[in-house]
Amino acid sequence: MKLELRGITKKFGSFTANDNINLLVEPGQVHSLLGENGAGKSTLMNVLFGLYEATSGEVLLDDKKVSFSGPREAMAAGIGMVHQHFMLIPVFTVAENVALGSEYTGVAGKLDLEKTRAKIREISDRYGFDVDPDALVEELPVGVQQRVEIIKALVRDAEVLILDEPTAVLTPQETDELLEIINQLKASGKSIVFISHKLREVKAISDKITIIRRGKVVGTAEPSAPATELASLMVGRSVDLHQEKNPPKLGAESFMVKNLTVLDHNGTSVVDDVSFSVFEGEILAVAGVQGNGQTELTEAIMGLQPHTRGSVQLNGRELVGRSVKDIIEAGVGFVPEDRSTDGLIGEFTVAENLVLNQYDRKPFARGLAMRPSAVDKNAFKLVQEFDVRTQSPQSAVGTLSGGNQQKVAMARELSRSLELFIASQPTRGVDVGSIEFLHNRIVKERDAGTPVIIVSTELDEVIELADRIAVLYKGKLMGVVAGDTDRDTLGLMMAGMSAEEADATSTETPATLTSTDEDSTAGETR
Repeated sequence: MKLELRGITKKFGSFTANDNINLLVEPGQVHSLLGENGAGKSTLMNVLFGLYEATSGEVLLDDKKVSFSGPREAMAAGIGMVHQHFMLIPVFTVAENVALGSEYTGVAGKLDLEKTRAKIREISDRYGFDVDPDALVEELPVGVQQRVEIIKALVRDAEVLILDEPTAVLTPQETDELLEIINQLKASGKSIVFISHKLREVKAISDKITIIRRGKVVGTAEPSAPATELASLMVGRSVDLHQEKNPPKLGAESFMVKNLTVLDHNGTSVVDDVSFSVFEGEILAVAGVQGNGQTELTEAIMGLQPHTRGSVQLNGRELVGRSVKDIIEAGVGFVPEDRSTDGLIGEFTVAENLVLNQYDRKPFARGLAMRPSAVDKNAFKLVQEFDVRTQSPQSAVGTLSGGNQQKVAMARELSRSLELFIASQPTRGVDVGSIEFLHNRIVKERDAGTPVIIVSTELDEVIELADRIAVLYKGKLMGVVAGDTDRDTLGLMMAGMSAEEADATSTETPATLTSTDEDSTAGETR
């Protein structure tokens, strides 16, 4: 089925999310929409899927003009969408999830799940999905859950498939498997819209690439286009996708975690007997699929997790049991994964946010009173040093772009002398240009002799920055490996193999994700 969008514009009040966008997807083609988070890619697809009504423009299927008042009408017309966050009910079986919304009924209106099971088996066999209709969704690996989402669309006879950031929660091996499935769907004549900000995968799977920036189409490209050219189109200027750094000059083993366990409210171990150390002048990256204990690990180090056992020592001083304020005063800088909720106060000014961790200390306070002149002086200095794009240090930090908000959080933590620096998801939702800047600052802190921990679900970011890599899976440490460990080995560790098992397996099974030019090692833009 041919899909065409003509002049699609979507406005939310005075904000234009999509501005006169044209797109053509032919049958048997993978057409990728490439752009930064917030560029308007998902909004455009939500218009196509009937979740939003376009302000202007038209949608055509096989040259016939269509309009949808909701997803049900879009699905009936042959459009299926796999959302970035899966729309599955964990306690239901695969068949029950697939049946929801399009239930087959038999005698006297009774639900006929066997018909759904047969359809799932048929689709699974045709595309090699290997999905059991009677398996509970909550017991399936994330990659298989995504196949269930694709099956849901195919059961409804989708001819156009929209895949919105489909690799966001997958290991490298699961990503390879998904790309193979996409190739099979393409070969069967499906029209596929692949939405992503990851250059590596877009170049590997696409027939055509459309780049969107700030709601507008800024160019189209072939998958053979250099990654640097695609990245430049995404941000509007040239970008260096490789992080230059010298070998680490290691100092003392100043930070140690020993047998750390964190329990959730049910008493389940979300961090399970984890031990590792970080040297001065070293970046240790913590890798893993989101939700495998990374958040709880950093929060335990910062004293934010109440049910913590084990030891966390910095320069020989125990941190477990101490308050967050004490840990900050011990010289720990922390950039949390959710800047808007945990890292910044949106209604406060940029200047105020830059002193949140030291507002009550000299030179920013005298007795019980803050010193506005000192706060403003500090803000002007850091805004320039960290290239924070703001109308004024007195602007509310919530009015800044995501990248500039992250620069404010990073500037606050790096503006004082640190004994340990922790950055969780340091470039999430940040444009390529800001990523380049933030990575440079992280490496600069490492080169100053500070032990650094970064936590990232973006494997390319881990590989770019890490001197060593620790991999978490279901709260357990699968091992700590060298920073130049290959992606296959890391992917297997992220799926639950020990470092030794993963290394042995990856040498037997070569990587399948390839690209079309030599600069594909630039990977993704996070």
